[in-house]
Amino acid sequence: MYDNIDLVLTRDYAGNIDLLAEVPCKLQNVKYGTHDGYNYAGGYIDGLKVKVSENRVSVYDSSLCKWYFGENFQTLSRGDTKRAIEKLSDILSLPMQKAYLNRVDLAQNFILKYDPDVYFNHLGSLQYFKRLPQNKGLYYNGNNKQLVFYKKVDEYLDKNLPVPVMYQNRNVLRYEMRFTGRLLSQFNLPELRAEMLYDERFYMNIIDRWYNEYRNINKIRETNIIDYTMIKTKEQLKTQAVLLLIHEQGGELEFLNKLDEAQKKGELTKKQKFDLKTLITDACKSKVLTSESDVITELDKKVKEAVKYYV
Repeated sequence: MYDNIDLVLTRDYAGNIDLLAEVPCKLQNVKYGTHDGYNYAGGYIDGLKVKVSENRVSVYDSSLCKWYFGENFQTLSRGDTKRAIEKLSDILSLPMQKAYLNRVDLAQNFILKYDPDVYFNHLGSLQYFKRLPQNKGLYYNGNNKQLVFYKKVDEYLDKNLPVPVMYQNRNVLRYEMRFTGRLLSQFNLPELRAEMLYDERFYMNIIDRWYNEYRNINKIRETNIIDYTMIKTKEQLKTQAVLLLIHEQGGELEFLNKLDEAQKKGELTKKQKFDLKTLITDACKSKVLTSESDVITELDKKVKEAVKYYV
């Protein structure tokens, strides 16, 4: 499940060696520089970005998974992660398992029946996150974390990278959860080091977070064609009227966006917008007058299967 991992090994764990003298010779395409009065060297280990100063070694802005496997359609299991960290430690002659974690990405690819755009349109709002549709994907930005859904095959094709055979000409949706800052606070831990990534309890916890954030996304349901045999009360009739209005306005997401715009223009107060949004979202959750989309049923099943085994 792991992909990008940012590591920082500080001098106190690196041992009594001259980092700027010992580490750069193990890198490719090394360049030297100075920043804020400190000397540093930057280079690569087969595409993995590494930066070295007198006091630390950083591995950053790179996919540990892609470095280890040669591509990142696969993701790193617990065992894979341990072996990848051991390999990196051997190359650098440093105990990288003791490096601090500055960023952790979890990801999984899903081969689906339809084009991923179909699924993006059924993923609605998420509390405490800002929903940001992209050209070939969908982002949810929160405080120090981010959910990303995108077309994995298109990403590789855009970069002129070879797509693995099993994924060629397939509808591949990738779901990532990125922990990008304040990891100690997010996981309520006094410290977080690379070796924790393959600790069973931590791994189960972080996978559960990946799964639960997906579950918390409001899924866009299908509005049923009006059927008077299903309408037994005045409240159900009102709900049906609201659903028809939502449909006329372009759907749930479009209607919610229009309410946001109306508040920004001063046409609605914050309280009025909240009340109307609640009315809309509650109507769209009606079990009688709406039904779960078949595409969400499919995606829900795939995501649930991904966390079935903690390996």
